[in-house]
Amino acid sequence: MTPSTSQITGLVLAGGRGSRMGGVDKGLQPLNGMPMIKHVIERLSPQVGALMINANQNLERYRAFGLPLWPDQLTGFAGPLAGLHTGLMHCATDYLVTAPCDSPFLPPDLVARLRAALAAQEANLAVAATEENGTRRLHPVFCLMHVSVLPSLTAYLDDGGRKFETWCRSLRLADVPFPDEAAFRNINTVEELRRFENP
Repeated sequence: MTPSTSQITGLVLAGGRGSRMGGVDKGLQPLNGMPMIKHVIERLSPQVGALMINANQNLERYRAFGLPLWPDQLTGFAGPLAGLHTGLMHCATDYLVTAPCDSPFLPPDLVARLRAALAAQEANLAVAATEENGTRRLHPVFCLMHVSVLPSLTAYLDDGGRKFETWCRSLRLADVPFPDEAAFRNINTVEELRRFENP
């Protein structure tokens, strides 16, 4: 059965160091007059029943968005899987979908496509994918999962695993094609931030 919108919580991943942007907090960097994370919140919130943020620094500024905020349970900036782990621990619905704070162009039908594929393929996890120059590329930080994957993720992290795609492939995975590679563009540098400013 395809999960309804009300059964899905969205998690915006903003827990990184921002090292490729000179150590600044990427989610809080302005793009076209508002922080990048605000673009993500505005695109994701109509697609889910509830929304929360994972962040590890500048917590008061993130709380100002008025959403539940959860720092990583694991210490040491262990990457997006640590944020996902925290999100699953605090998820009050049956399903969780993730998107990173530095991808302000995410598709308006992201969740609809992921949840349809999850149900059709009876998968544990549905991940966005695009094709460029004949090469299929997974975008694992854009994924929808049932909260029952939490024990699997806990075990993977406890064993020292940190790669999102490696963990995804250990589950029953639905690889969901999207037509627009640009929708999953993440902004990693100040130069990229300036390039995508509206003239």
